[in-house]
Amino acid sequence: MELSLSAKNAVVCGSSQGIGKAVAVELARLGARVTLVARNEQALQQVVKELQPLAAHDYLVADFTRPEELRERVQPYAAAHGPVHILVNNTGGPPSGTIVDAQVEAFVEAFRQHVICNHVLVQAFVPGMKAERYGRIINIVSTSVKQPIRNLGVSNTTRWAVAGWAKTLATELAPFGITVNNILPGATKTERLFSLFEARARQSGKTPEEIAAEWMAEIPAGRFGEPSEIAAAAAFLASPAASYINGINLPVDGGRLGCL
Repeated sequence: MELSLSAKNAVVCGSSQGIGKAVAVELARLGARVTLVARNEQALQQVVKELQPLAAHDYLVADFTRPEELRERVQPYAAAHGPVHILVNNTGGPPSGTIVDAQVEAFVEAFRQHVICNHVLVQAFVPGMKAERYGRIINIVSTSVKQPIRNLGVSNTTRWAVAGWAKTLATELAPFGITVNNILPGATKTERLFSLFEARARQSGKTPEEIAAEWMAEIPAGRFGEPSEIAAAAAFLASPAASYINGINLPVDGGRLGCL
């Protein structure tokens, strides 16, 4: 089974911490040259130093709340750095809250950060993928694509939009040797997860530890996921071995989802 990513260029978004960082580490380990993307330059510089083997890894500072600024930075990058073979779209989720109480601007902002920024990146990098006859677009989304998560109204809505965009894109790009797939992480040990516990605790009067125990009780595996486990799934989808897997939603959730 061919898993090597030698001579492949990868762009990994949201890679200064959490799942994005773990994906960058795994792709680098398989031989890819990785470009990190996030808004914290100091954190990006530190992650570059951690990528192994030490190669020509680099980073791009971008704020996903400003799609036009992102476009202005990635288009020159794409022209100057050669083809990008692997694009991992990943950014932080919207704040928690019920959908009925959500402000209209919250939906607009979430759509801008996820769907629009994903699209900006795809338009910048797909021409190179087509020329190389090799492309892997991997979106880190959420299990809410299959089963909405309580009290994440804006997030649930936006994740479904990303999934619909990705499925449409997968059909259009398949003839060019490009696959588009979504990874749906379950409860994973990241700052995002623990911030959700804190928010739920404030709303319910329970402690964050009690909220965490309730979530864990719903997971057949009996534990939360590690970022490296999400990264392993992303690395496989990025590899030559996954060339005939296209347009899917892949849950990595310890069995928590109640649907197929």
